[in-house]
This record gives sequence, C-alpha cells and structure tokens, in this order.
Amino acid sequence: MAVKFQDYYQTLDVSRDASQDKIRSAFRKAARRYHPDINKDPKAEDKFKQVNEAYEVLGDTQKRKQFDTLGANWKAGQEFRPPPGHENFTFQFRGQPGVQGGGPGGAGDNAGGFSFTPGGQFSDFFETLFGRGDQRSAGGDMFEPFAGRQQVQSAEFPVTLEEVFHGASKTLSLRGPQGDKVIDVKIPAGVADGSTIRLRGQGIEGGDLLLRVSVAPDPRFTVAGADLTTQVPVTPWDAALGAKVDVATLSGSVTVTIPPGTASGQKLRLRGKGMPALKGVAAGDLFAHVNIVVPKTLTDEQRKLFEQLRDISTSDPRKQGE
Repeated sequence: MAVKFQDYYQTLDVSRDASQDKIRSAFRKAARRYHPDINKDPKAEDKFKQVNEAYEVLGDTQKRKQFDTLGANWKAGQEFRPPPGHENFTFQFRGQPGVQGGGPGGAGDNAGGFSFTPGGQFSDFFETLFGRGDQRSAGGDMFEPFAGRQQVQSAEFPVTLEEVFHGASKTLSLRGPQGDKVIDVKIPAGVADGSTIRLRGQGIEGGDLLLRVSVAPDPRFTVAGADLTTQVPVTPWDAALGAKVDVATLSGSVTVTIPPGTASGQKLRLRGKGMPALKGVAAGDLFAHVNIVVPKTLTDEQRKLFEQLRDISTSDPRKQGE
C-alpha cells in the first residue's frame, strides 16, 4: 500500500547534512512551540506528533541512515512504496560489533524541561519504514509498545565455519520497545549457509525472529554443500617419491599419504571429514587438493641435483599424447 512520503528534515526545518546537535536543538525548539500544554491551536497537537515522529527517526543514527537511503529522491506528499526487505531492527551479538537491522531504538530527549507521551500511533509512513515501533517519552528512555499485530523480524546471523562444524551457542542482545533483552541462540552442527533459524516469540512484541545464517569465509577451506576442499602444498620430491603430510581439518590435523607420482591438482578424498551430518544429510568429505610448490631459489647442491635429474630423465610431459 502506498503512503504519503514525509520529509522529516522539512518537519524539523533542518538541512539533510545537519549534525545531530543541530537536529536535537531544532526538535527542542519545535516541541516547545507545538506542545499541547503551551499551544492551544487545534492543529498544534498534530504538528507536535509530526515533530516527535521526525525526531524519533533523525535523532537515531540508525533510523536516520535508513531514512536517508530510502528517501533521498522523494518529496513530501508523494506516494511512497518502500523496497522489499527493509523491515529490520537492531540487535548486536555479545562481544561483537553491532549487526545492522534497523528498528526500535532511537534517542530519547527532553523537550525543554517538560515531558510528554504522544497520543496515538506514529504515521502509516513511519510504520511502513520501521514497523510498529515504540512510543517514547521525550523526558527519558521509557518505552511504550504499540498494541498491534505480531510481526516476523529477520536479520543476518554471522557465524564462523568452525561454529557451524562443531555447533555452538551465541548470545545476542535485542533492543525492542520494552527495552533490551538477551537471547541465547543455538547453532546446529552442520547448518548450511543461507538457512534460517526461527526463534518463536523472540522478536519484537512477541513476534518470531528469523535469523539467516551467514557463514564467514574460512581461508583454509572452500565449501560446496557438505563437502570441503583444502589446498595441500607438496614439494616436487614428495610428489615424485611419495610422503606422509599433515592436513588441517575442522576436527584437527590428520596425516595423509601422498602416493608416489602424485600430480599437481590431484585430489585426495578424506571421507567423513567434511561438514557433519544434519537432518538426514550424510556427513560431507574433505578433498585435499595437491599443489606442488617449486622452490624459487636453489642452493648450488640442489641445482646440480636437479640438473643431474634432468639429464637422466626419460620422461617428457610435452610429448605425452603425441
């Protein structure tokens, strides 16, 4: 459903590049001007609500950023339809940088020494952008949740490959209309990148919280479904003569036999050393990709040995297949 676009910068009479201090000052001035206890004009209450709503967005750096992204090319009064996927909220993982979602939060303020609680709900435009958010007392940080339908909230859930392999528990702090709450999230071993963890009743106002698993790249492994691939550097003489080398896996180092005559690019399969089984899907395998590394510098003795090997060699790979 289209709604009328509201230019919150215009409402507070500030420029789009105004500092947070400038926005705060403009809010205080406008709030004093239109406060229903001071201004008896019948239109003052509606204007007062608009001012409060504008500051709810522009006074919160997260909401302001989202508004700037969505509203850069719109003018007040135009019919507005936001793009899909903007309905997020803010949470952060304990001990990690915040993960952006966008939602109830914001900066409460004092409107010139008096407090107020806005009557009614925020506009349809506000709820289209941010969901049915919180009503805030301008005299502090008290949150009053809207009565309304429950909503499903979604956000990215970053995890490491090792956390997915072993299974883990992570703690996140969720900021909602009724304040902050801490949620323990269990990561099932073997969960796939892009899959969803649903936490029923843990979202805003008792709605469900959907966490989309985002597995961070691991420099040691390439993931393909349940299978893993890793690079194993091997010297030319070990490849020619055969050797035993240590290969890193997510469950620890294992010793692998390099057969004599192994070629660069050959893959050795370690069954069951990939990602663990999950819900009927068998455990994956680890493929050790042999990479023959030629030394860049040689000692005099090594050079003589290689020259001797070249002189006595009967193999010429350039003539194979002729």
